[in-house]
Amino acid sequence: MLERFIRYVKINTRSDAKSQTVPSTASQVAFAKMLAEDLKQLGLSEVEYLEKNGFVVATLPSNLSKSIPTIGFIAHIDTADYRAENISPQVHENYDGRDILLNEAEGLSLTVSDFPQLKNYKGQTLITTDGTTLLGADDKAGIVEILAAMEYFLSHPEVPHGEIRLAFGPDEEIGRGADLFDAPHFRAAYAYTVDSGTVGRFEYATFNASQATITIEGISVHPGTAKDSMVHAGRLATEFDRSLPSEEVPEKTEGYEGFYMLAHISGSVDSATLVYIIRDHDRSKFQERKEVIEKLVSSFNQRFDRPRLRLEFSDQYYNMGEIIEKNPYPVTLAKKAMNNLGIEPIIEPFRGGTDGSKISFMGIPTPNLFTGGENFHGQFEFISLQSMEAARDTIIEIICEHSENG
Repeated sequence: MLERFIRYVKINTRSDAKSQTVPSTASQVAFAKMLAEDLKQLGLSEVEYLEKNGFVVATLPSNLSKSIPTIGFIAHIDTADYRAENISPQVHENYDGRDILLNEAEGLSLTVSDFPQLKNYKGQTLITTDGTTLLGADDKAGIVEILAAMEYFLSHPEVPHGEIRLAFGPDEEIGRGADLFDAPHFRAAYAYTVDSGTVGRFEYATFNASQATITIEGISVHPGTAKDSMVHAGRLATEFDRSLPSEEVPEKTEGYEGFYMLAHISGSVDSATLVYIIRDHDRSKFQERKEVIEKLVSSFNQRFDRPRLRLEFSDQYYNMGEIIEKNPYPVTLAKKAMNNLGIEPIIEPFRGGTDGSKISFMGIPTPNLFTGGENFHGQFEFISLQSMEAARDTIIEIICEHSENG
């Protein structure tokens, strides 16, 4: 398991939001095709690389005499928008609970003062970066954990299990991975993304998410003769942002609280652009947030003889909780599996989204299971081998519990 993880994270599979291809980077295609060969070598069936959406899918056939619904497990192959070239993972066996020197030349350390949760891993095998790149446990750990669970069943054919479908897809980190997911072809009744953090984390409520892009058309004239004729687009942009609720921003909200986040601002006298991400767990409050933006744009436009602010919304995903509350079986199943293993489920609203957010609305309720990693998307990312084993065991237990009671 450790060997496979190290091999996978060394491969740069960073996605690219500016690309229009599927997958967004050639490195993801190469990794996916390599992964398909690994799945075949493990002995899985129906292994395919799907050119139309960049997913690798495979099947562990049922060995039951009865028919039960198919379960799926899903992970993503891309890594986040952070340095991902020349990843050099470091393995710290029997970690002593103290600061870890990641890179002597750069003077970089993973410190207990900055990350006190490190003490929870004393005595474990810790895998870190060398301080110059991300690690890629998000979501290479999820892939490895799913494969390790499949290895268990393939090497223990006497253990009963239903049909299991696997999918490993691209571009989750740029929010496009599941857009082309082929739910009918996947044929699972419900599934799990293995893409969360510390051991026990389990999410089945996410944000509703939209992007609002506001473009502003100004009028640029010489400042010496600008009175009553200049329309300063850049100044309007900053005024617009100040007009939104100042307390409803990511740095001042938590739990189920939604927010407006100014993700990008650029401009000059003659033109400006504002890009917001809008988030809320509650669908009605989510809609109200969009209406606040719409009314503010309308109010600004009333100052001029013609509209100078143009608004475009692009909804990104919705709260999977709307779907899962109608079919809570995968939640009940995962909780039971974790309890069987002595793992306390940590159930909190996910302040983001996963591929499962979109796949749930395609008809497959898909909550999100832990991988065991911490500090994703940066140079201080780490994971322990024992945490990965806990994720693997949870997947195995979910399958076994479903085989018995599904």
